[in-house]
Amino acid sequence: MGYFGLASQLKLFDRLDQWMRRRIRMCYWKQWRRPQRRREMLIRLGVPRRQAIRHARSRQSYWHMARTNASGVGLTNAWLAEQGLISMKTLWSQLAPLRGTA
Repeated sequence: MGYFGLASQLKLFDRLDQWMRRRIRMCYWKQWRRPQRRREMLIRLGVPRRQAIRHARSRQSYWHMARTNASGVGLTNAWLAEQGLISMKTLWSQLAPLRGTA
């Protein structure tokens, strides 16, 4: 952030945040290896049962499943923030007052 803090590229950090969230969702999907575990975790995270079953049994790639509706409902941005994900966009905007002092 120290190096990129002087740049005025808000859209760049927004896209980077989106990519990082999708990558983390993909890692969680990969971690929950078996369909039964995926179903349990999606239901626990608030995804409707029918949708959780359908998504848990999918044979799509991990990257594709990270962008589905079920992962967006279950693994929300707020939930990822609770897990410790720090937003690059937020960090960049906190450095905004320092940008004019270089």
